[in-house]
Amino acid sequence: MGDLSSNLAMARKGMPDMATTGCFAGPSFNLLVGTGLGFLKLQKDLGRSVIEPVSLTPTIRIGFVFIIANCLLIILCSGIFFRWTLPHRYSFVLFTLYLCFIAMSIKTMF
Repeated sequence: MGDLSSNLAMARKGMPDMATTGCFAGPSFNLLVGTGLGFLKLQKDLGRSVIEPVSLTPTIRIGFVFIIANCLLIILCSGIFFRWTLPHRYSFVLFTLYLCFIAMSIKTMF
């Protein structure tokens, strides 16, 4: 909730670029630093300099595919078709993409 309220406040004060950057940079930083520190602690606890490769479940692989698809769609839609802006109707594309992700995740689980 802290990120949401601060990003909304920045957008309302006329800094939409900073608010958009905060939407992407905050979670990315948390994910990268949190994962890096977690693996660093695991290395220290195990006493090895090399950790065995992490295996990815099918659900995580599907998630990666949909994240890459979303990034490519944003680049194509905003950059090529709409002059680096996203229209309101793009939210329907994101919602459809999310529903496809949920459906494929459930399908792989059963």
